[in-house]
Amino acid sequence: MFSNTEIGIDLGTANILVYTKNKGIIINEPSVVAVNNDTKRVLAVGIEAKNMVGKTPGNITAVRPLRDGVIADFDITSQLLKEVMKKAGKTLGFAVRKPDVVVCTPSGATSVERRAIHDAVKSCGAKNVHLIEEPVAAAIGADLPVEEPVANVIVDIGGGTTEVAIISYGGVVTCNTVRVGGDLFDENIIHHVRKHYNLLIGERTAEQIKIEIGHALIEHPEKTMDVRGRDLVTGLPQTVTLNSIEIQNALKESLLHILEAIRATLENSPAELSGDIVDRGVVLTGGGSLLNGIQEWLSKEIIVPVHIAPNPLESVAIGTGRSLKFINKLQKAAK
Repeated sequence: MFSNTEIGIDLGTANILVYTKNKGIIINEPSVVAVNNDTKRVLAVGIEAKNMVGKTPGNITAVRPLRDGVIADFDITSQLLKEVMKKAGKTLGFAVRKPDVVVCTPSGATSVERRAIHDAVKSCGAKNVHLIEEPVAAAIGADLPVEEPVANVIVDIGGGTTEVAIISYGGVVTCNTVRVGGDLFDENIIHHVRKHYNLLIGERTAEQIKIEIGHALIEHPEKTMDVRGRDLVTGLPQTVTLNSIEIQNALKESLLHILEAIRATLENSPAELSGDIVDRGVVLTGGGSLLNGIQEWLSKEIIVPVHIAPNPLESVAIGTGRSLKFINKLQKAAK
């Protein structure tokens, strides 16, 4: 019990996950914090705070301190991490003292952004903080042979960013990050409904639409869904019926950006590794890979096999925790 607790944290734009060696994923909550604007006190974090989004009085705001996979508000992120550490302690049944923590950072993060993540975790009482690149963590979590000199192509479609990386021998050979992810899909849907129906809908409704009738660019039987929002002309609540074809068109541009990033990464691949990619294909992780038909669409476009990781939402967190075993080797490769 008194041995150093080892914790892996996936600080995501949409969700924060905590992994421990003995218990696996112990926390999986939205990275949302409800703050009292007058006292700057944190009132709720995680699921409680997410339920408040768009439904709070003027003096309380529900904010997401992480944007595009990096820290946008340092103080609130520190408080979010402290609350998460407390919850982790409760789940484990003892206070987490001076743990060794591995946190993942987007591969496109600048040294200042990495420092901010490092300091935020350190301020929560961590003994040692190691940073690992998100695509490497995702690949480890998806059970790919990261330490071997073979090409592992990972496409991690998160909330704020999509990272495409070719990983070989414990390090990133080439990677591309685009600021397209689940959040942008939601924004596209909000914009579409506003433009075509003069109806204002919130983020949570947009997410619901994306999950139920959102499709990648493939042919599919049309689905419909009733959506409620506020009419921008009359100002009164109203219901409209959306179909999956129009939502598909609303997401088209963002999906093509992801495809472009995958193509650009594969074009920069060394010739030797290209052969591996044809055999082994591409692995999708992250919540965005759960979009209906995305696997089928990508395999048709890039003409190599596309697989979805066993549990795409948790891949990065699991990989972060598992990487503790060979973190030193990975860091040597990264240097």
